[in-house]
Amino acid sequence: MRKFLILVVLHAALLSCSDLKQTAGNKAIPSLKLVSTLEIPFNQTFQDTKVGGLSGIDYDAKQDLYYLVCDDRSVFNDSRFYTAKIRLIENKLESINFQSVTTLKDETGKSYGNWNTSPTTACDPEDMRYNPKTNSLVWSSEGARVITAAKLVLQNPSLNFMDLKGNFKFKAKLPANLEMQKEEKGPRNNGTLEGITFDAKFKNIYANIEEPLFEDGSSANTTKGAFIRFYQFNAKTKKNTAQYGYQLEPIAREPNPKGAFAVNGVSAIQYYGKNKLLVVERSYSTGTQACTIKVFLCDLKKATDVKNYGSLKNQHFELASKKLILNMDDLGIFIDNIEGITFGPKLANGHQSIIFISDNNFSEMQKTQVLVFELVE
Repeated sequence: MRKFLILVVLHAALLSCSDLKQTAGNKAIPSLKLVSTLEIPFNQTFQDTKVGGLSGIDYDAKQDLYYLVCDDRSVFNDSRFYTAKIRLIENKLESINFQSVTTLKDETGKSYGNWNTSPTTACDPEDMRYNPKTNSLVWSSEGARVITAAKLVLQNPSLNFMDLKGNFKFKAKLPANLEMQKEEKGPRNNGTLEGITFDAKFKNIYANIEEPLFEDGSSANTTKGAFIRFYQFNAKTKKNTAQYGYQLEPIAREPNPKGAFAVNGVSAIQYYGKNKLLVVERSYSTGTQACTIKVFLCDLKKATDVKNYGSLKNQHFELASKKLILNMDDLGIFIDNIEGITFGPKLANGHQSIIFISDNNFSEMQKTQVLVFELVE
């Protein structure tokens, strides 16, 4: 497994962070009902590329076309994204038919380097969104922070704008607290920009980091959650305009053996309505193959803008509120490493569909799943 984390909390009065309480809000809370599932075979290929590592999905309703970004760091094939048609007939997933594959290009017009042989020229794609206003795409890369006796890689995360042919256009100006550093300050390795989503009018982009900044506190454990940040960017100026605190849930299960790797973080976000996001928290523990996937409705309306807060520890501020709307453990089926979420087409009954996709990390022990849910409001 490679990624996980997210949190949300509401500060009722001006109390310390330890007194923060999570609230539901006053409006009716939506629910998600599983409609259909489909699995992409592990050994599937398309145009001489290995299909896997699908870590983000977005839907262009006008073209009935899906964009899927692959988090291959040019190890199996060049870093890339796919387009696909997903056949949903009478609310049943019939097939996913890949249409094209496009290589991601860097600022020099070249494909990104192989992480194993040229890590400083590689990227780590995590999410991708289509903008119909500009007929272009935006995608996030986590960068890297690897500090060992044999290797030093400090590669900043990035929010990249490109055309539909994969050509680099612009890069967002990230705030200083997203710069990788040798000291334990700033982002953790494999815990930076993970999910991204446009607002309804494509004026703003929301992004989340997966794990806490070092200065914001420890990562989640099995007894307590942790604080991460959501970042708001102006889509036109490419500048960070606000930051909001969010509290992650604790890790769902004790790892086996005890003390082995375990993590919880936000793996994907989807704009839901004014000031509201659907937030996917993914928890994984060694010894349990399935992930615990929880979907929350997050409200930023009363959240404090913490853009100028050097740390979220021992501060007085209000975090985003959150309300659980789905725990995929309750579905009674195996759920893998969910990393992508998007609104899909309307279902036969006129209700909105929501589609999730999992990243199999190019492992035959994991699954690439497509899950379709009905949104019940």
